[in-house]
Amino acid sequence: MTIATDIATPTDLKLSEREQDQSYQMAQAAAIAADDRKGENIVLLAIGEVSSLAEYFVIATGFSKAQVRAISGMAEEVIAEKFGRKPRNIAGEQDGTWILLDYGDVIVHAMMAQEREYYDLEAFWGHAPKLEVFLPDETGKDEVVTAI
Repeated sequence: MTIATDIATPTDLKLSEREQDQSYQMAQAAAIAADDRKGENIVLLAIGEVSSLAEYFVIATGFSKAQVRAISGMAEEVIAEKFGRKPRNIAGEQDGTWILLDYGDVIVHAMMAQEREYYDLEAFWGHAPKLEVFLPDETGKDEVVTAI
């Protein structure tokens, strides 16, 4: 599993304040769900700081259509269970190369590597801060996971 490393947390919203935000909690839950399904290069973008489209993007790479479906399915399941929310819209389920779960405030992108490279959402939204992803370790304590 790999997580983006060039993380710049904005100074206008402290981590303790962000942790109280349900949108942030949902984004973290989606990132953990992607990791649970062996998603790679998981990125959490705070696009709400540069756009009114949403508050957060979660982007994860899968290496087969089945894995992309598993990542999006797990994210949808976890968010429904923990937050009682269903996506406003789901796109790409039939094709399975890029599945988008739109919750309004959080948008989850599960993508095959080719689509992710071609559309390059991180570059397009490059002015949005990348945030740390907190994954639970085996002992049950949260750890910040970043890859080099």
